Amino acid sequence: MHQPAPPFGADDLAGALAAPATPHLTDTLPRVPRPPRREHHPTRRRLPELPPAHTALICVALPGLVISTDQGQLTGRGLEGFYRAGRRLLSRCQVRVAGQEPLAVQARMPAADRARFVGTLRVGADGRGPDPDVVVERTRRADCTERITLHSAAARPLRLPLEVALGSDLAALGAIASGRAGPEQPAGVHDGGLRWSNAEGSATVTAQPPPSEALAAAGLLRWEVDLPPGGSASVELRVRPDGAAPLRPAGRAATNPLAPACATGDDPRVPALMRRSVEDLRALLLRDAAHPADLHLAAGAPWRCGLAPAEALAAARMALPLGTGLAAGTLRTLARTQLTGPGPKSGMVPGPRRDAGPHLPPACTGTQATLLFPALLAEARRWGLPERVTEELLPAAERCLTWLRNTVGDGTYLPDPQPGGAVRCETQAHAHRAALLGADLLDAYGRPGGTGLRQWARALRGAFADDFWIDHPRGARPAAARAPDGRPVPHLGAQVAHLLDTGLLGGGTLAPGLLDAVRTERLARLLGSPDLDSGWGLRGLGEREPGHNPFGHRTGAVRVHETAVAVAGLATAGYEKEAASLLRGVLAAAEAFGHRLPEMFGGERRTDDGAPLPHPAACRPAATAAASGVLLLTTLVGIRPDAPARTVTLRPVRGAPLGEIVLTGLRVAGAPFAVRVGRLGLAVVEEAAEGLQLGV
Repeated sequence: MHQPAPPFGADDLAGALAAPATPHLTDTLPRVPRPPRREHHPTRRRLPELPPAHTALICVALPGLVISTDQGQLTGRGLEGFYRAGRRLLSRCQVRVAGQEPLAVQARMPAADRARFVGTLRVGADGRGPDPDVVVERTRRADCTERITLHSAAARPLRLPLEVALGSDLAALGAIASGRAGPEQPAGVHDGGLRWSNAEGSATVTAQPPPSEALAAAGLLRWEVDLPPGGSASVELRVRPDGAAPLRPAGRAATNPLAPACATGDDPRVPALMRRSVEDLRALLLRDAAHPADLHLAAGAPWRCGLAPAEALAAARMALPLGTGLAAGTLRTLARTQLTGPGPKSGMVPGPRRDAGPHLPPACTGTQATLLFPALLAEARRWGLPERVTEELLPAAERCLTWLRNTVGDGTYLPDPQPGGAVRCETQAHAHRAALLGADLLDAYGRPGGTGLRQWARALRGAFADDFWIDHPRGARPAAARAPDGRPVPHLGAQVAHLLDTGLLGGGTLAPGLLDAVRTERLARLLGSPDLDSGWGLRGLGEREPGHNPFGHRTGAVRVHETAVAVAGLATAGYEKEAASLLRGVLAAAEAFGHRLPEMFGGERRTDDGAPLPHPAACRPAATAAASGVLLLTTLVGIRPDAPARTVTLRPVRGAPLGEIVLTGLRVAGAPFAVRVGRLGLAVVEEAAEGLQLGV
């Protein structure tokens, strides 16, 4: 199903242009208008280049966003600036002290929502020696504030002029990304600071303490700063739309739905990955504007800071060990978008189309979201979603399952929604899981339909083995899809990992998968082969497949979500060697990215002295990538809760590939949960809800 792209709105920065070079941005963006073609110049139109984001320091606390380079100065070039709700409020913020720009010596992000920049100056009267005597520290936050602090190491008092040159174009992020930002707006003096306005909006910068001078024509604020020997002085800038209250990000609220999970262990990368994953998930939280108690995740920054249904559901599912509140908010939000009434689309959760690479037409993410909805509700109930919330959401899940059965009809497979659409491998895996988990959910509440769903799932398993398992010159493999004429599409990519993701049933058991034991073993070998495993994670398309491109979004780049799904599925199926190899690869990649995993990165083969190659258009942070960090670490413990039965079963990875690991601050059955897995792969529960029994 193809939904029209929504316009940019308060919570939707979803991207900037539809371009083949960056197909993942087609999810929600209108196309850039085509310029008039000159008859004498028949060459193909050059599409605008997306500003690179891979080197940027992106501070996120939605709806606030600040993008900087490692130099600290905001020059107004590219994506640099302070943003709120998708509009750049401040594009330029350049500091000079005593007429000099500080020499940048360090830039780092101590947390998801802030960056710290350090520069130095030599301002002493004698000017002798190479040593700086003033340090300029800038702390920039996603709530649209910046603190500038001067530290003196001089032996005598200093009186220094501090100047901050400011500018704003008030451009929307989509316009910036497509090269249509426009010029800076003229400034006016306002309340001791500066103000800019145009037909699209307005922005104000105020300062504490107030500047001694505010020069509108130059866009300049100026202070005379007195520094005693060894002393410090600070100025704080606050950037806001006119009349707006201070930014209160949902992720910082005491009511945010994500538990403060922590990890420790023998591998020093473990605590850093868990900490950054939880921070990034909190930074990407958004409130439903009409129902502020319901929170969901934005897809990622900087391009997709709005709701993407399939990604929001997938991330909420992987984040269930952090509590069920995020799942509840996401499900409620999407239930309100569900299509109802007569027609074949009734029951669908709408979603845009998404590029699927050169071998298949674009996929409908609405199909994936509709199938994820009942699966997430069923699993959230096992993790401890309150019964009243489950019952409230059950009708929407039933409509999703009814859509599934009606769309399949008398056939066996769930096709793409367009007429004559392909039958995709991963769609059948999602549908099979939705049917079995949905049937389990319906039975639990005495609702009809479970038997029919199980019968269809059984028929699907039998047919899939015959129709999707194909011979190939490099060995048997699952087909990526079957074309409308029944011809198999044989290319091999990371999407086959979804065949291992079966879903959680009661008593710590998992739903059966589409593959039997023999085919599961073959799939495990394929996922562990150098063709798919780059050494950093799974390639979206195998290295030896036609059309492979290590930077292609669906044709060779490593997509973190699919790698995490593969690790979890392989570990559950007992293929710990392959799971451990992928796990170590993505952990090494995470370390190279400062433990903030992007949604994707280059699928180049790993070498001893190499590093993963950033994708210049990838979101970082991204909801599915951050949630994948949680899934990867909890997979090592193998937590399988059944809150309605008051039990939890542990199935840790016996080989303990990362040594001892301790997870605390998780939530099972609505209460804190902590578990330790030793170097021998034995698990011990250290904290749990009262009355929760350890299953077998």
